[in-house]
Amino acid sequence: MLKVENITKYYGDFLAVDNLSFEVNEGEIFGLLGANGAGKTTTFRMIIGLLTPSSGKITLDGHSIDYSITDKIGFLTEERSLLTKMTVKEQCIYYGVLKGMQEKDILTRLDELLKKFKIDDYKDKKIKELSKGNQQKIQFITAIINNPKLLILDEPFSGLDPFNVELFKEEIKEMAQKGSIIIFSSHRMEHVELFCKKLVVLKNGKTVLSGELKDIKHKYRKKNIVVSGDIDVDKIKNIDGVISVTLDNLEYKIKISDEKIANKVFEVVSKGKNITKFSVEEPSLNEIFIETVGETYDK
Repeated sequence: MLKVENITKYYGDFLAVDNLSFEVNEGEIFGLLGANGAGKTTTFRMIIGLLTPSSGKITLDGHSIDYSITDKIGFLTEERSLLTKMTVKEQCIYYGVLKGMQEKDILTRLDELLKKFKIDDYKDKKIKELSKGNQQKIQFITAIINNPKLLILDEPFSGLDPFNVELFKEEIKEMAQKGSIIIFSSHRMEHVELFCKKLVVLKNGKTVLSGELKDIKHKYRKKNIVVSGDIDVDKIKNIDGVISVTLDNLEYKIKISDEKIANKVFEVVSKGKNITKFSVEEPSLNEIFIETVGETYDK
C-alpha cells in the first residue's frame, strides 16, 4: 500500500501542497488531478523521494521511500526524459541498471515489451530517429522495465494515436491486475473515468475533491437528461432548475440543477412527439472538474 499522510510542502513562503492525504492499495489505479500549478508535480516528486515534505509522511508497504525502495518505483513524466543520441537498447539498459537490474534481465524484458508495443525492430535505432509517438512508447518502457511495485503515470498518452492508446491501456490494466500500485494523471477525463475508481483533485495545493468516483458523481447534485424526439425546447428552458438545453447528435442534453427537477422536465417531454429516449444520467467527471476547479484541465 502507498500511504500519503498529511503531507505539506513549502517552497520558501509559497505553499505548494497543503495537508494532502490518500491511500492506494495493490492493484488499484488512483487518479491525481488538478490544473497547472495545482501541486501534482510536487506531490509526484515527494512520493518518489526527490523532494522531502515540509511535514507529513509517505510510506510504501509501511516503509519510508528512500534508495532502498526506489528500485520498486517507475515514473513516466509528462516531459520527455530520453537521451536522444542513445539507441533504444542503450537507453533501456541505462534505466534498467539504475533500477538495480542485470543486463541480461533488462534485454529479456525489453524484447518482451518491444514486441508488445509493435516496435520489435527499433531496438538498435537512436531515440532521435523515432516519431513522437514511438518515443513515448520507449519512455513508457523505461518506466516499467523493472516491473515496478509503484508506477506513476503523468499524461501517459501524450503523442499517441488511438491504436497505441489502446496498447497502453491494456498494459496499464494488466499491471494493475498483477498487483502494481498505479497513480494516474491525465487531462483526458474520459481516461480517468475508465481507469480510476478513486481520485483526488487538487486546486492551489489543496484537496477540493476526494474519494470514490461513483460517490463523487452521486453526491454532485447537477444531472443531465438525454432525450431523443421532438420536444418544446422553450418550455423546457423555462422550467425553474433547468440550466441549459443543447442538441448534440440528434439528442437533446438537458442540464438540471437537481435530480428532483427531472419529473418536471418529464411532464413537458412526455407531451412531445416521437419520444424514444428519456434518460437521467450522472454528470461526466469533466463537468464536475470544471465546476469544482473553475477551469478546464488543458495543458
